[in-house]
Amino acid sequence: MAAGRPARRHETATPPDPVIPPGPSPVDLHTHSTRSDGVLEPSILLGAAAAAGVKLLALTDHDTLAGCRDVLATGAVPDGLELITGIEINAVVDRQDLWESELHILGFGMDPANDEFEAILAAQRARRRERFERTVAVLRDLGLPIDEPLAELDLRDDDALGRPTIARALVAAGHATSVEDAFQRLVGRGGPAYVPRSGLGPVGAIEAIRAAGGLAALAHFREALSHRDLLRELIDAGLRGLEVHYRSFNRPTTEAMAQVATEEGLLPTGGSDYHGDTGTYAESHAKLWVPPEVGAALTAALASNGSD
Repeated sequence: MAAGRPARRHETATPPDPVIPPGPSPVDLHTHSTRSDGVLEPSILLGAAAAAGVKLLALTDHDTLAGCRDVLATGAVPDGLELITGIEINAVVDRQDLWESELHILGFGMDPANDEFEAILAAQRARRRERFERTVAVLRDLGLPIDEPLAELDLRDDDALGRPTIARALVAAGHATSVEDAFQRLVGRGGPAYVPRSGLGPVGAIEAIRAAGGLAALAHFREALSHRDLLRELIDAGLRGLEVHYRSFNRPTTEAMAQVATEEGLLPTGGSDYHGDTGTYAESHAKLWVPPEVGAALTAALASNGSD
């Protein structure tokens, strides 16, 4: 790992004093498909989750509900699996003390037919595409072209493009040894091909999720332990959940995050943040434990969301 640069949020190294799952996790509220920066098509991802023992799943692609609409329209949700419509919005903050100056806002239960929300997401995806193309151009100028491997991908016009796709192309072109290596040396913040993100801030993301009938939660923010003032600002804006059970959180971190959620009146959520670069869904799921009561509390909150 390059000195001085933080690892990506969804790195998979086993932390010290890890959470030991007592069995297959029945809940996974944080996953990604090919509709954003994952490696599995939405229907394949849902099938893999069901096979691993998941009963309640949220598909939380970045800035798009296309994957959720795909599986709902085609009847591809496996028997015995309940799907929650989800989203992850990478929100920009003007703070250098936060990872890549971003907060990641998860949304659950939005109406996939909400035109106003889709317009907001379309604008987010347009900014993603612009960043994607600028990064590819910078890499080309650095003598690290990835045009050929990108041309082999089936990238759709409404996909939410992201740096993991670029990182995989760098590996395919022989310019990096792994996705993590590509982030650490090239496209992560501080790297020669890093292009800053633009788009919604966290308050705007929370407001958009709420306006579409959803519930907003803060993803993989272990900094909540030391940034209570920021957390409370987001609560004032309508934040209702905090990701407590995260695959790379160790046991002390999970316990501390649970205490924060309780003290601040936030619903705990949890998930694998599965993308697929370092293994199968089954391998990722084997390291995950989200208690069933977490899923039950979220579904109850979503059921009462419109009557609050």
